[in-house]
Amino acid sequence: MDLRQLEVFAAVVEARSFSRAAEALHLTQSTVSEHVRLLEEELGTRLFDRLGRQTLPTKAGELLCGYARRILQLTGEARQALGQFLGQLTGELAVGGSTIPGEYVLPALIGRFREKYPQISVSLVIQDTRGILDLLLVGRVELGVVGARLPHRSLEYTEFMPDELVVVVPAGHPWFGRKVVALQDLRKEPLLVREQGSGSRHALEGALREAGVELAALRLVGEMGSTQAIKQAVKAGMGLSIISKRAVEEECRHGLLWCVKIRDLKFTRHFYIVVHRERTRSPLCQAFLDFLRAT
Repeated sequence: MDLRQLEVFAAVVEARSFSRAAEALHLTQSTVSEHVRLLEEELGTRLFDRLGRQTLPTKAGELLCGYARRILQLTGEARQALGQFLGQLTGELAVGGSTIPGEYVLPALIGRFREKYPQISVSLVIQDTRGILDLLLVGRVELGVVGARLPHRSLEYTEFMPDELVVVVPAGHPWFGRKVVALQDLRKEPLLVREQGSGSRHALEGALREAGVELAALRLVGEMGSTQAIKQAVKAGMGLSIISKRAVEEECRHGLLWCVKIRDLKFTRHFYIVVHRERTRSPLCQAFLDFLRAT
């Protein structure tokens, strides 16, 4: 029994799926299955039952899970304690960011944090909001910054900073140079949106709903899995989009894209810092959390 096997085992318990655990741990499903098989072989008992689409721990698995979590937590605490004993904040911190905060906010903040603690290492994982929350739930990241608050009993959210969504049009579009258009005008335009699970998509649907409009009522022509893909598609003339203003500031400065506001429609949201409510945070995670809250 080794730490990696216990980490994989705990991830499968949390995700209730071999495939989702593999994705969260950046392993192949066959590798995850092999770790679990070796653990079951060593312990001489079955640890999981596969019930339809769910994978649930057996009674033996439930018993082991409590010990596995404690062992993994103590291992992390031991590493941090030794660093503190030596008078340093040391170690590695895994942070998750949904697309906009992950690409346009967190890199600079992580850089400033490392100026204070140059001996640490920070890894930044970027996925959509739902993906980051899944990683947080299985323990792959300790802290996330996301673009939407998706309720879960094990997650604790703190409002972080505001973000404005804007309509983005390409050079040569009739709206290029305009500051405001009516919502009725937007209904006629081809619209590109982010995928389900994206914080930007969640915020867009909420803002439209407040105005009495469902996203499905607009002229949707495409759904894309990243903000970068959306920007390239808009530049190519596929349609308009509604994305974070932070994501297009450089393109707007160079005249490649243009930001337009919708009259009487509030496209403002907040980013959220999110942590696992039931897990003990490492000293490094707590220090970064305090740093973000003071920003």
